[in-house]
Amino acid sequence: MLILFSSFESGVIYAIMALGVYLTFRILDFPDMTVDGSFVTGASVSAIMIVNGYSPITATLAALVAGFAAGTITGLLHTRGKINPLLSGILMMIALYSVNLRIMGRSNVPLLSEQTIMTNISDMWTKTGLDALINSAFTAIGLGDSLPGTWSILIVMLILAVVIKIGLSSFLKTEIGLALRATGDNEAMVKSFSAHTGNMKVLGLAIGNALVAFSGSLVSQYNGFSDVGMGIGIIVIGLASVIIGEAIFGAKTIGRATLAVIGGSVVYRLVVSLALQVKFLQTGDVKLITAIIVIGALVLPQISGYRKRESRKKKRLEELRLSKLNSKNKGGEEFA
Repeated sequence: MLILFSSFESGVIYAIMALGVYLTFRILDFPDMTVDGSFVTGASVSAIMIVNGYSPITATLAALVAGFAAGTITGLLHTRGKINPLLSGILMMIALYSVNLRIMGRSNVPLLSEQTIMTNISDMWTKTGLDALINSAFTAIGLGDSLPGTWSILIVMLILAVVIKIGLSSFLKTEIGLALRATGDNEAMVKSFSAHTGNMKVLGLAIGNALVAFSGSLVSQYNGFSDVGMGIGIIVIGLASVIIGEAIFGAKTIGRATLAVIGGSVVYRLVVSLALQVKFLQTGDVKLITAIIVIGALVLPQISGYRKRESRKKKRLEELRLSKLNSKNKGGEEFA
């Protein structure tokens, strides 16, 4: 129970990062590798500011601005510097590694003895007495074993993720948001209407990396440390969340797709946690598990789609055969 709760909790926090990846990967159709660096940038900026006495809220907002700046530079490298999209992201990711080390001054900044957003939320939540109310409700239905110490982080982060999801969905339905979506769908068509697709790409990358850095800041405060290597593979985790969410919950509308990303992030964390309970798997196998999950999420829908197409093909051939047979029998009867 506690393992599943912890997975759900972290999944909701990482969902904010996945929404940023969704914006660049699905909406802009841009393979943005900056994410691996901007995630740590958000964590390092907030961590060093908190250690130096700044308010956790101020530090977290500063992390969001830092991520926005990182995404903007990647966009400018691609649009103004005419660098390949993948290469521009990789160059920014490499540069951010050194930048993050400069910001922190060392490879790891501990936050366990500092006041963070998470500790502030827990302190405020304790005064409400809601934990006792929620736990008593679970106990009443026979689920009182292994309940978490507090529900504060899960509920507040879930509300925050939903608010960001609603904000992103609303933005993508505005005039600028529609131009952003059109740029990702058909850049040539947008250019034919004299729209500046370069500015749209820069804006999309900036917002996407701002969300990623914001999530990195929350993750560092949740885990109690910021580490220069904590962003390795984040792009894959984000893509896994997007792909799994779309495969399970669908993505017919923007509202449904953004909700699916949150669900996909939670499902991904749950699957990884359950997989690590298998005896022969170790903590170091997380990346392997992630790769297998992504491969499965990509391949299984293809297999399912192929089977459906084959089934429809067989059905059409059978209907055609029966139609010809009926026509032949009808013709024979008329001749007789």
